[in-house]
Amino acid sequence: MRILLMLFFFLSFISGCFAQSESLARNFFEQGEFEKALKTYETLVKGNPQNIRYFFGVVESEQQLENFAKAEELLRDRLNNSANNPTLLIELGHNYELQEQQKKAEQFYNEALAAVEGRPNYAFSIARTFEKYNLLDKAAATYEKAMVLSEDQNYNLQLARIYGEQGKTEKMFANYLELIEANPDFFNIANREFGKYISEDASAEANTIFRKLLLTKLQQNPKLLYNKMLSWLFVQEKKYSRAFSQEKAIYKRGGKSLQNLLTLAVTARKAKDFEAAQKIVEYVISQSNSENLILQGNQFLLNIQVEQETGEAAAEIIKKYEALLEQFGTGIKTLALQIDFANFLAFKKGEKERGVSLLKELSEKTNSDFNKAMVKLALADILVLQEKFNEALIYYSQVQNLVKNDKISQNARFKVAKTSYFKGDFEWAKQQLDVLKSSTSQLIANDAMELSLLIEDNTIEDTTQVALKKYARADLLAFQEQDVEAIKLLEDILNEHKGEKIEDEALLKQAKLFEKTGEFEKAAGNYQRIIKFFKADILADNAYFYLAELYANELNEPEKAKAAYEEIIFNFADSIYFVEARKKFRSLRGDK
Repeated sequence: MRILLMLFFFLSFISGCFAQSESLARNFFEQGEFEKALKTYETLVKGNPQNIRYFFGVVESEQQLENFAKAEELLRDRLNNSANNPTLLIELGHNYELQEQQKKAEQFYNEALAAVEGRPNYAFSIARTFEKYNLLDKAAATYEKAMVLSEDQNYNLQLARIYGEQGKTEKMFANYLELIEANPDFFNIANREFGKYISEDASAEANTIFRKLLLTKLQQNPKLLYNKMLSWLFVQEKKYSRAFSQEKAIYKRGGKSLQNLLTLAVTARKAKDFEAAQKIVEYVISQSNSENLILQGNQFLLNIQVEQETGEAAAEIIKKYEALLEQFGTGIKTLALQIDFANFLAFKKGEKERGVSLLKELSEKTNSDFNKAMVKLALADILVLQEKFNEALIYYSQVQNLVKNDKISQNARFKVAKTSYFKGDFEWAKQQLDVLKSSTSQLIANDAMELSLLIEDNTIEDTTQVALKKYARADLLAFQEQDVEAIKLLEDILNEHKGEKIEDEALLKQAKLFEKTGEFEKAAGNYQRIIKFFKADILADNAYFYLAELYANELNEPEKAKAAYEEIIFNFADSIYFVEARKKFRSLRGDK
């Protein structure tokens, strides 16, 4: 036993020494010290002649030193002693290509390709070696030949990837489709590859090719798989009504669940395609026998109407809420609907007392701690709306006690801090916010950090906190949906506290309110002022991103949008908007 242990430790030691030496050789090679790399690799080969990595380390070092004859000698010797491994023919061809002897290189490449006829099983290693030297045409030809010679060989995945790199988009999609047809589970994996080529632009070449391929396949063989893929494509293009047509076809031809349609409706709503979202949900309601699903569908339709409500349809919306509550009752089953109704009455219709009364009555009916917490959270929000801050704080604290380890509890704690901030109790608010910076909810953590920084920045120099109190008041007015009054108060801050820390925050807040009220040019002006006067400050990347979004979506100035996105890419690499800015910049630039 002792001898075996000693042998084990000895072998481990030897293995460690080889690993260290290989790392050293690789480091020499990467640093361009090829003579040192060569000597180290030669020592490694002597110790382990069969190790292919060490061997190619020697060959590549000789090639870098332009000792091509020596490299050829090594390769030929290896070829003669390795049962004619055809990948070594490619290595010999590459050795000639390095010497700019293309004709001789091609002879070896063709010989390697011809070897597939006698040995189809070598196709993968041959093709991978061609790929190693970016000889994609030859790699593709290798895979194609192997699949013709042997039905057992399937290289559609490898070919699809190569076709994509070559820009042969139609061939790439065709190969992926063959893979998916053979194994539908592969669709979710292939989606990630499709995402590299498919864009929001329905007229883009890749989108057009993929759409035509799918429609042709659907005509030839009406599989639900093709409807599913067309639906996915239309969602990428934000053509939700067309995606609905495909999902409806899937459901009609054997779908047992309406879940995909509901998911599509939610996606359409997020993208502000309310018309498509409404059509989808109306269809779901017409097809469902579930009372609960019908209730949720009607609530969804009401939420869409509330989101677009301008004031004129308020009475009609109230009647719809009342009709639904009459149909489905005012028990726990309609709790979410009743909370929505109370919020609508308080925030949109100005009937705050009615909203409070409805929620207090609902709270008495509720036994579940979770449901009670949801009701009390909504009730506290309306009390903040009424500026009954102390009463609101009591309810928020009750929510924290009801659901201690839930995300709702963290949300209530953030609202305690925000309410204290509205009251002007900045020190207590900051204490609460600093605790929430480590919240498990990234959204709450980010919001807490932003508000904490706002308070900190505007209490160091201004101990009286005059500007911050005004800003908190404007923030409360915005929460109360008194947007015009909030904009006016922010204008006062900008006039009376010019040059103070609060200025860029006030400009940003006012710009977002200008967007909400449809005053897009004014919003753009505010973002431009932040960029001009506060380019080195923390809100600069926000201003660039929001300005780019305005130019792209509201002001129809794509070139200006592109320039603003580009600023984030080159000057704000650590911005939370970096990835999205890069994606949108490339889309505007027309990248494939």
